[in-house]
Amino acid sequence: MPLIKASEIGEYVYCHRAWWLREVVGEIPAGRSRRARGTRAHARHHAVVWRSRLLLGLGLLLLVAGLLTLLLH
Repeated sequence: MPLIKASEIGEYVYCHRAWWLREVVGEIPAGRSRRARGTRAHARHHAVVWRSRLLLGLGLLLLVAGLLTLLLH
């Protein structure tokens, strides 16, 4: 019985088709540079989403502070 590595399980869970193509068919994955560009694009997108959530929270905080100022004066 062949030994199954944890990384193989992770690869299978992530994309069973890619695992099958590599392990059963024997195809070597291509597109390393394209994946690297995609990883960088996702990192940039994550940063934009994080900043937008931060600014939204700050805006809500300022809105509440403004409303409290109007109500208390």
